[in-house]
Amino acid sequence: MAFASKSFIDSLTQRAGTYQMMDSDGAVLYVGKAKNLKKRVSSYFRKSGISAKTRALVKRIEDIDITVTETETEALILEQNLIKKHRPAFNILMRDDKSYPYILLTDKDQWPRLSFHRGPKKHKGTYFGPYPSVNSVRDSMSLLQRVFKVRQCEDSFFKNRSRPCLQYQINRCSGPCVDLATEEDYKTSVELTRKYLEGKSDEITKQLEQQMDRASDEMQYERAAEVRDQIKALRQVQAQQVIEKGRGIIDVIAASLERGQACIHILYIRQGRILGSRSFYPKIQLSETVEDLLSEFLPQIYLNGHGRSDIPKEIITSNSFEGADALTKALEHLINRSVKIKHSVRGARAKWMELAARTANLNLQARLLSTQTVNQRFESLKDTLGFESTPERIECFDVSHSSGESTVASCVVFDSNGPVKNDYRKFNIKGVKANDDYAAMKQALERRYKRLVNGEGQMPDILLIDGGKGQLSVAKTALAELGVVGVTIIGVAKGTTRKAGFETLIFAETNHVITDPDQAALHLIQQIRDEAHRFAISGHKQQRDKKRRISALEGIPGVGPKRRRDLLKHFGGIVEVKKASVADLMKVSNINKQVAESIYAELCEE
Repeated sequence: MAFASKSFIDSLTQRAGTYQMMDSDGAVLYVGKAKNLKKRVSSYFRKSGISAKTRALVKRIEDIDITVTETETEALILEQNLIKKHRPAFNILMRDDKSYPYILLTDKDQWPRLSFHRGPKKHKGTYFGPYPSVNSVRDSMSLLQRVFKVRQCEDSFFKNRSRPCLQYQINRCSGPCVDLATEEDYKTSVELTRKYLEGKSDEITKQLEQQMDRASDEMQYERAAEVRDQIKALRQVQAQQVIEKGRGIIDVIAASLERGQACIHILYIRQGRILGSRSFYPKIQLSETVEDLLSEFLPQIYLNGHGRSDIPKEIITSNSFEGADALTKALEHLINRSVKIKHSVRGARAKWMELAARTANLNLQARLLSTQTVNQRFESLKDTLGFESTPERIECFDVSHSSGESTVASCVVFDSNGPVKNDYRKFNIKGVKANDDYAAMKQALERRYKRLVNGEGQMPDILLIDGGKGQLSVAKTALAELGVVGVTIIGVAKGTTRKAGFETLIFAETNHVITDPDQAALHLIQQIRDEAHRFAISGHKQQRDKKRRISALEGIPGVGPKRRRDLLKHFGGIVEVKKASVADLMKVSNINKQVAESIYAELCEE
């Protein structure tokens, strides 16, 4: 029996609360919270404008359980408790619930020690963190060993030494276990360690410079050289922390969402330094936008995933999201101090956000190409196309030119492991009229499949053509003239809205049209098509520049003769310019950030 949504919605209150959607067996499918229950729940039952995943959820609903709360904040807290209890299939679920690692500096021992710590904070001392990963803790502790030589050994090991261990011999411990360090010197090292972990690296450097000068004046040259090496090591670390400013305790969170996959990347800023970062890949069900993703993800990570001392004073997000105010109030109630959630920032915070956003996008692209993801999408494509077996190899063609100049066609190849880049091919199109994409496509197909017919490569199971019936006709004719059989030709045509995600698939042989392909299959097709487009553009640019016999820098907005000379002089040639990052390009005189980004965007496609 279908759920009687109309009568149920009519009886709903407009107050805040939570709702649990259940199936015929009473299992919880989805838990949500709302500031206005009637408005929110009714949005699931609209006749149009809802996603395929939401429709799949609604079809399974047999009952909805409502809990009314006084405030949206109370609803948010209850929602997270219910998600944790029931783990509904359509909610984003946190799969990594391990506690975060810390560095512990004991303060009650005669000879304090540094140690790695994870779990309840039962030991006496100061905890620094949380760190995003075990590796980031080890990196920090390794640096502190080299610079300040505070012991990191277990107390049982320390108390039973009769001679110094290997750490002393490789100059990574001062040997307090056998009285090779004075209490005063060791205490100084401990305080410098504490200051470093608190983010006071500039203060430490000044203090060490004074020690070096004093040792030199007293003709203690070995001691002066030792302090000099400490300063050098610290400055190397400071140079790596390109974006280091202020003393904030901040989490910077950027989200990226594409083709049914998501990545949320968090930078952990402590005392103004980037301690490290961490990427999450939540399995999204109903989230259609980055804002939806943040709204569902952040309450879980901060209300369930952190301890009270782990929550930062400031959370910066890549986008604004519904429920930010409620989350702020819930966190403040939980930890009894203020927490700020922002999305519009400037200065160092904006640079941190730019770094987090770039990393989220890159990690998501890598994820999209993972073997597991591609395998799942190949299976989905098999079902969508009605094949008896899973296709093993897909080729896709695209054509690129500038008003008919330097036309290049690309062929990219994918199998169940992802892109097969060794089999990619580019075709410099010759002897066709300018802007005649049909003729260009036919020439590329003929050249490609003539070789395959002659045994120079492997035939694909599917040939994808970006376009409608005109392009399909060209492809069908080209393969028929070569006697190619066993290759299914499919056109990828834009839907009525001409937006990504609404494409239709057309079989060349029967003209059968699939207007609503499975999302996973469509995401695979979009990925292959986009790769063919990128590869064609890169080939076109190379041919265009070669034909014009001009510098690759020419034609870039804002780069005139003087800037070209400065760039080539600074880097020594165009090859090194192409390898440079935006930050490297900005080191050249007269190159500001805007120009540097234009140069990078143009050359990185090469």
